[in-house]
Amino acid sequence: MKEKIINFFQDVVKEMKKVTWPTKAELFESTKVVIVVCLVLATFTYVIDFLITQVFKGIF
Repeated sequence: MKEKIINFFQDVVKEMKKVTWPTKAELFESTKVVIVVCLVLATFTYVIDFLITQVFKGIF
């Protein structure tokens, strides 16, 4: 059991060495994209909700 645990952590270390980490600039750009997309989706959801609410207020 102990050997399996040791092998697991050795494999984790090997795989982590293969990872290509983003640069600071890439990370910043990706973060901006995520924030903009979230704002667009939130605005879209708000507008659709508002319109549906107004339609139902008009019907009832």
